[in-house]
Amino acid sequence: MFYVTTQSRSVRLNQDTDFLKLIAIASMLVDHIGAALLPQYGGLRIAGRLAFPIFAYCLAVGAVYTRSVPKYAQRLLIMALVSQPLYVLALNHAPFPIAQVDSAAAALRWYVDSLRTSNIMFELLLGLLTIWSIKERKYLFTAFMVAVVWHVGPHFLMTSYGWNGVLLMVLFYVFIDQPLTSFVWVAAFMAWWGLSYTLPIGGQSFNVTVSTQFWAVLALPLIYLPMNTRIKLNKWVFYLFYPAHLAALYAFKFLMPFMAHWD
Repeated sequence: MFYVTTQSRSVRLNQDTDFLKLIAIASMLVDHIGAALLPQYGGLRIAGRLAFPIFAYCLAVGAVYTRSVPKYAQRLLIMALVSQPLYVLALNHAPFPIAQVDSAAAALRWYVDSLRTSNIMFELLLGLLTIWSIKERKYLFTAFMVAVVWHVGPHFLMTSYGWNGVLLMVLFYVFIDQPLTSFVWVAAFMAWWGLSYTLPIGGQSFNVTVSTQFWAVLALPLIYLPMNTRIKLNKWVFYLFYPAHLAALYAFKFLMPFMAHWD
């Protein structure tokens, strides 16, 4: 067994993580409603960009304070595995129609194929393991995690944010006791992540394109400004809400054709 201790580290950013998790949950719900039900409303996806930076920061805080990384990782893995079929069904990432699953072998193949587009719990798990390896100075394992995220992810375990998401979690952790330094590095990285550049070639102009991901920077004030709402959440709230809201979205999508005939 291995354990993470806080040693001399202290969280000097916003420690009101339960309130932050509520904001992230609401943002994620709006984002997924937009993705699953109302793709024509791009503003819903922009509002949803607040969720991941907050979850990434909360995981970094959790990595500082948790007494047992194995238990933390176990929770993430279990919820990742449970949520996976609901995630791909609700958000239109299923490898092939679920109606074609007519045997246990087909169900297993469907599930394995679905992992090519993996839910956020897998991303958080990869981030936690990478942070643990840095914390414990197990740099060979760090190199292994980099290889997994960089090379395996794009071909099999493709998470929504890829290596960018894992690096964001690492940045939050590394500078968690240095607010100004953290803000500079994180803001710069998120701005770079959300912008696309075209270098001048052959007299062409320099172009900057703002992607939807750029609006994730709006989460930074929530992360860096101290708050004290005194809201307390059970640690299982997010874990249980995640698959529950995906199941609700899928059920609503399933019922929509029947509801249309009721009018």
